[in-house]
Amino acid sequence: MSNDHVMKKIVSYIDEHLGESLSLNRIAEALNYSKFYIARTFAEETGCTIYKYIQGRRLTLAAEKLVNTSEPIIDIAYEAQYNSQQAFTLAFSRLYQCTPQVYRKNGVFYPRQEKITLCTREYLSGASYRMGGEMAA
Repeated sequence: MSNDHVMKKIVSYIDEHLGESLSLNRIAEALNYSKFYIARTFAEETGCTIYKYIQGRRLTLAAEKLVNTSEPIIDIAYEAQYNSQQAFTLAFSRLYQCTPQVYRKNGVFYPRQEKITLCTREYLSGASYRMGGEMAA
């Protein structure tokens, strides 16, 4: 099976389950691949670990909620799979260079980790993956 097909399955699964607990074991089990194969393939194709990608996607979705809703920060933190507002604030601040409260006050959403998309290269026989924004810290 090609890496392109595996990558599409990994990214699709992650995107569909971002609101749930996502471990490498769970992803591998759901997709019927070894966790080592999935981790290696993802890192080789993107230059990033699955964990950092998931964290960046969750924080980006949280940033969007901070700007577009009045939902309490603690609720957004729990939705992003953080066990405390303190842990969420620390991770958010590392990626966005400000606290969630300041980010909400600024009122401007900018994604730091968009969903990975497949980009074909006409001059090569393979494909590459584009990762929007910056990776989580």
